[in-house]
Amino acid sequence: MTVGFAAGIMRDSIFQILLISAPILLVGMTVGLIISIFQATTSIQEQTLTFVPKIIAIFLTIVFFGPWMLTSMRQFTLNIMSLIAKMNG
Repeated sequence: MTVGFAAGIMRDSIFQILLISAPILLVGMTVGLIISIFQATTSIQEQTLTFVPKIIAIFLTIVFFGPWMLTSMRQFTLNIMSLIAKMNG
């Protein structure tokens, strides 16, 4: 295994992490921003108002994007396993 090969695997791993986490992070940030604007305009400073909608939105995002996330992680894992098999054999 060369340094370039290991760096390529690390780069691909980081890209995969960002790709899989992006939908959840974007939905969480968007819902948080909308709730913050709502709280600022209405002067309602209830703490549960920020958490409950974000939890629900993130849960729905996981339900919606879950199959794609699992397929993507499975494919990446299979690619890594095939690379390991090629190195030893």
